[in-house]
Amino acid sequence: MRQFIQNKYFLLIFIAIIWGSSFILIKKLLPVFDPYQIGAFRAGLSGLLLSFIGFPALKRMSKKDVFWIALSGLFGNFLVVFIFPIAQQGVSSSLAGIINALDPIFTLVLGAILFGIRNKVIQYAGAIIGFIGAIILVYSSNSGNGENHLYYTVLLVIGSLLYAVAALIIEKKLHHIKSTDISTGIYTIWMVPSLLILSFSGFFTDIDYSQNETLTALGYLVFLTVISTTLVMFLFFKLVQDTSAVFVSTISLLLPVVAVIWGVLDKEKFTVWYAIGGLLILISVYLIREKKNKSLEKE
Repeated sequence: MRQFIQNKYFLLIFIAIIWGSSFILIKKLLPVFDPYQIGAFRAGLSGLLLSFIGFPALKRMSKKDVFWIALSGLFGNFLVVFIFPIAQQGVSSSLAGIINALDPIFTLVLGAILFGIRNKVIQYAGAIIGFIGAIILVYSSNSGNGENHLYYTVLLVIGSLLYAVAALIIEKKLHHIKSTDISTGIYTIWMVPSLLILSFSGFFTDIDYSQNETLTALGYLVFLTVISTTLVMFLFFKLVQDTSAVFVSTISLLLPVVAVIWGVLDKEKFTVWYAIGGLLILISVYLIREKKNKSLEKE
């Protein structure tokens, strides 16, 4: 097993499969748990598992750094763990996976607007291509499904926007802190509010855990939390340290592919417009991240 962990291609594919599978797992959880129970359980249990690293890390930081970590966690962790399950009540898991790839596009645009980050022309061209793909997905997802379906799709776009805001806060305000300290600190800070929401959500009182369907869903939820959030996070940071930014950015291209494969296997609707919009977004992500990361790698 150790030989596999040392192989960068194995780690890359493994991380992409696990993270790309999170959307189909959320879909399987929704018939049993509501979005608030799913989000609160994920954030709360992750905080409990990582607090033994997070608490010492937070103690070493200044109050200013703790503030920025909390704010980044609000946008990139606490809110989005609820947004995606809420949105997936009205859209397919494959569409959720595709729209999630908008994150680097929003990061590029917001970085230029809010922080004056200079980018190359080809990166802005990539952003335009990505937004065209997003518009195609938003409007095609609404065909024959009414206004509510459009609302859920826009909610996914907002979730990707929040991821981008969190990434920019980390890049601009927390660049001097180790990535593992940032991640564990975020989960530790937002652990208590998450557990409070979980305790009032009826997770412990209103659900019959004697049913096989419920126990199966609970197993999915534990897997989604322990493996997808906690274990894979450490593997991801190992991959970042052992390889390059360009290599790791490939995960952004693989995640939607994994999500779509799961959706097709689960017999979800997948139209030609989904394919066109998704392809445009993948092209956009490639143009944005490839050029940017090459310049970072030289530094």
